[in-house]
Amino acid sequence: MSEKSECRPSGYLFDSATLNESLRSNKAVVCAVSASYISTFAGYPLDSIKSRLQTIRTPITVPKLAVQVYREEGVVGFYRGLWIPLITISFVRAASFTIYTRTKEYFRDHHLLARNRLVDVAATGGIGGALSGSLISFGSAPFELVKVRRQLEYSIAASKGLRILKAPGTLDAVRDIFKAYGMSGLYLGFRLHFIRDTLGTGLYFFEYDGMRHLMGRLPSGEQGPTPSWMPVHPSVVPFMCGSLSGVTSWALIYPLDVVKTKVQQRALAGEPRRTVLETLHRLIRGPDPNAPKPILVGLARLYRGLGVSALRSITTHGLLWTFFDLTASYIDRLP
Repeated sequence: MSEKSECRPSGYLFDSATLNESLRSNKAVVCAVSASYISTFAGYPLDSIKSRLQTIRTPITVPKLAVQVYREEGVVGFYRGLWIPLITISFVRAASFTIYTRTKEYFRDHHLLARNRLVDVAATGGIGGALSGSLISFGSAPFELVKVRRQLEYSIAASKGLRILKAPGTLDAVRDIFKAYGMSGLYLGFRLHFIRDTLGTGLYFFEYDGMRHLMGRLPSGEQGPTPSWMPVHPSVVPFMCGSLSGVTSWALIYPLDVVKTKVQQRALAGEPRRTVLETLHRLIRGPDPNAPKPILVGLARLYRGLGVSALRSITTHGLLWTFFDLTASYIDRLP
């Protein structure tokens, strides 16, 4: 160590030992935030297309919709509203993983579901995820509403008979919502958002922790040898488990997300409000009660955009846990 380094005060702000210890004590937050930025940027164009597919009335393939968005809005159209999740992701992921990990630590310290069995591991993860999703929804709902508003600028304008020459910015979108509905307008569709996040996050962590346990994760959190029936390289396990849990949990709550997006779109467009059941019924059976759509056609309408949403989940959740584990391994190796 150099003479200059030896003369540093013990409490020096940028002392490497202090920094390393801080990283270790906040490992879950650091890993979640850093991995979230990468996964969010990679999957956002698919999320934008998903929102559009959920709200348009005429069926259209994903490639055709992507071409249409590119022609009308350019590359920027795929990333419209991106700053909202990028700005908020640090808060949401940090709080979410903190609640999730602290809940599991509470169960472990109080010897609740503490046996290293599949049902115990999955249950603690699910409880931690559900608690995390429910609490975080109070802070994330306004930001997601603004994100939906930005993604659906053109369809909302079309429903009003308007044509957008230049899409308004994020602050303009917030101002419009506040002007029309006041502060409560930022929580349009909140009940559906709350239920979706509670169920979805609970299912997600329930499945992820259960899968990681089956794939040989040790009680310490490190990845052990994979089972003989799934002989994959340990480095692939986080991506595989993250993708599968993301796709399956999202597929289960997808109809709820479609209803939420439709309710929010109508409210933002200033159209008369409908109840959740009425919205769900119209999505399945169509707007004309005298000529209802066949059930299967209606259900297909309800799941429109699931394919691109599944691809988004594979991308974002697979990358999230891959970089989460890579960052965690890096922090564990710090001196």
